[in-house]
Amino acid sequence: MSYKIPLFDLNFDENEERAVVDVIRSKWISTGPKTAEFEVKFANMLGAGYAVALANCTVALHLALKLVGVESGDEVICPSLTFVATVNAIRYMEATPVFADVTSMSDLTISPQDIEAKITAKTKAIIVMHYGGFACDMDQIMAIAKKYNLKVVEDACHGPLSEYKGRKLGTIGDVGCFSFFSNKNISTGEGGMLITNSSEYYAKAKLLRSHGMTSMSFERAKGHSTEYDVIELGYNYRMDDIHAAIGIVQLDKIEEDLAKRAIHRKNYINKLSDISSIVIPFKDYTAFSSNYIMTIVLKDSESDKRNKVREALAEKGIQTSIHYPPAHRFSIYEKNFTELPLTDYVADNLITLPMYSKMTEESIDYIVASIKQVLCA
Repeated sequence: MSYKIPLFDLNFDENEERAVVDVIRSKWISTGPKTAEFEVKFANMLGAGYAVALANCTVALHLALKLVGVESGDEVICPSLTFVATVNAIRYMEATPVFADVTSMSDLTISPQDIEAKITAKTKAIIVMHYGGFACDMDQIMAIAKKYNLKVVEDACHGPLSEYKGRKLGTIGDVGCFSFFSNKNISTGEGGMLITNSSEYYAKAKLLRSHGMTSMSFERAKGHSTEYDVIELGYNYRMDDIHAAIGIVQLDKIEEDLAKRAIHRKNYINKLSDISSIVIPFKDYTAFSSNYIMTIVLKDSESDKRNKVREALAEKGIQTSIHYPPAHRFSIYEKNFTELPLTDYVADNLITLPMYSKMTEESIDYIVASIKQVLCA
């Protein structure tokens, strides 16, 4: 279906094309100099000690849990209102996901109070997800982690350059993970990044991303080494230089992109605020945010009504989505099911509206007018 206003629009132009062509002409297309450049540039922009470019954010989450010592039989507390990869990474470690509720209908990040209530003797770590690029309450979460000697992994896939009290998301916990999937703020098609301030974690992550090998092909090609050993059971989690070159261009655009998104969000809030039948999550959020998505939650509603609203908006040419079907209700996590009343309500009544830097104010006016018309029908 072709939409008058899509949910997302890729921020690509001839600069990404040129970057790809340059890599192809360099004759080195696998992990090499562009990957290293992307890592340094990303770490510097976030004020992180180290960055490791990876194939996607899912493998970043997997490595993060390995780095912080999660093992078979451990429990990891995580949100349910997240993309399932956040939870799947826990299962990769043969650990048990323990789902925590969201904070409120206006704050869709994981609840610190529910985190603490779910801690047991088996709890090893907490994964937080900065929903939409809006920060979790990291002061409370880090205090809980310190109190119970737990590790904290930040799923910051929605939040490149987003901040919490002056610190970039992903730099506050033990390890931060980012996604460069095609619909993210920074898009490379597929790709991810792991960041940390620990030199030990950095060295191990670099080792594990490439089969546990002590040197990589590019290093050997440049004569830095001629042989290698395999000292860990690693993986093929590498990013290649084609994706990294696109990422470098995307980093050059990100600040302008986020500035435009901030304007769009302000316009949305100003125009949606007089609709009494909706909640605008993070409406009063004041810290810098990536504004990855724009969501509303219907009041006094249920999933059928929400779905009919989405269908009516689609008929008007407006693409919407749901972020996300809650992970604790998926069949694969039936054994881990727990009652999460706020998450359940939000998941059944949330609508994700179009958000991207190329949007126009006229588009937002049309979307808001359409929402008002549909809700009043």
